[in-house]
Amino acid sequence: MQIGNKIKRLRLESGMTQEEIADRCELTKGYISQLERDLTSPSIATLEDILECLGTNLQQFFGDEAIDEQVVFTNSNYFVKEAADQSYAINWIVPNAKKRQMEPIIVEIRPNCSFEEDQPHQGEEFGMVLNGSLYLYLGKERFRLKKGDCFMFKPNKTHVMKNTGKTVARILWISTPPSF
Repeated sequence: MQIGNKIKRLRLESGMTQEEIADRCELTKGYISQLERDLTSPSIATLEDILECLGTNLQQFFGDEAIDEQVVFTNSNYFVKEAADQSYAINWIVPNAKKRQMEPIIVEIRPNCSFEEDQPHQGEEFGMVLNGSLYLYLGKERFRLKKGDCFMFKPNKTHVMKNTGKTVARILWISTPPSF
């Protein structure tokens, strides 16, 4: 079976260079180049390492290509993580969003609580308040948001959301690249 072209396609879709894949897998750029041109074949362990870097696995890689990627997600697909102190909960509404270019979540912050402070990082963040109200702290700036308001920013400053209201605040939050 010729797998090189498929590996190359996945690498390009991921926006990675041959050198980045080689570095992450402790291989050489030349080896990745030969592999993509079907001039060499990897061991199973090496292929697993490469596929992990590309956000997939052996089963998905060799699976039936006729199966389309999931488009619609329902409540049954959600995964919820509640903070240890129960101050907030994160609802992952798209499974395996880490493999995509953006990651949507719904954050629920209880009254008089905060969502975890996030340090500066690359990308962009967007959010829309679905219920309640809160303050968004972006560096030294403070913004008041209520139901229906939205925000969008480059996360190059420390940022945190605090619910000072009396009801649970629900926020649809989308991060690119995935960071949650």
